[in-house]
Amino acid sequence: MIRYAREGNETMVVTCTGGERGDILNPAMNRPGVLERIPEIRKEEMAEAIRLLGAKHRWLGYVDSGLPQGDPLAERAGKAELPAGCFALQDTDTVVQDLVQVIREFRPHVIITYDENGGYPHPDHLKVHETSMVAWDKAGDPDYHPELGKPWAPLKLYYTHGFIRQRLQMFHDLLIEEGKTSPYAEILERWKPHQADIMARVTTQVPCAEYFDVRDDVLRAHATQIDPAGTFFGTPVDVQQKLWPTEEFELAATRVRTSIPEDDLFAGIPADSDDNE
Repeated sequence: MIRYAREGNETMVVTCTGGERGDILNPAMNRPGVLERIPEIRKEEMAEAIRLLGAKHRWLGYVDSGLPQGDPLAERAGKAELPAGCFALQDTDTVVQDLVQVIREFRPHVIITYDENGGYPHPDHLKVHETSMVAWDKAGDPDYHPELGKPWAPLKLYYTHGFIRQRLQMFHDLLIEEGKTSPYAEILERWKPHQADIMARVTTQVPCAEYFDVRDDVLRAHATQIDPAGTFFGTPVDVQQKLWPTEEFELAATRVRTSIPEDDLFAGIPADSDDNE
């Protein structure tokens, strides 16, 4: 997102919930008064992250579902475990209408969302996947809630794949070879042998290494959620830039012709695509 914004493209982040039930994952932020103000603090953190991203931003205003204990997928299957009024329990079409309105106003050519597993199976991530896939279909339909704005059909939809086992394994092995403790060991141990190879699903690797330092600043802006001494920062930026200089995506739907593999989210999108009625 930083790369495309710096290249002159308009970008937008749509945030569905306020993170009201989130935990404090950064020990430095685990101090009196923080948890009590978490909704307000999360908004401040997002504002700083958006400033660094160079993006626009839209809150949808739904309430965080929290992450149920145990297997989140199993918990979500019996939705009684989720708190009343939370985002994951919202009527799907109500959320879709909100997303469609944003799409019709912002008129994006490309949408990035979670895959069917939510990246990891947080109930809200799963709801984002469900509703964004419907919104992809409905935004360009003139018969779907015309009061929400002039129809706009985005041209490409991607799943973002941030947790690539091969990438983490590479960084882990390097740290072990250097005689250092690896923050990736626990994640790799939890990786189930039967889990799908996400890298096999990747269609698009976008070179963006020169922006990794800004990306890390964006992460650190979410200070209650990101430990600056944690896993995200286990490998120095210059090493990441050399060994794995891309971010990975899966082309899940397209209305234009393109060739796989890709190195650009806009591949196949014609220059005169500003009016796609």
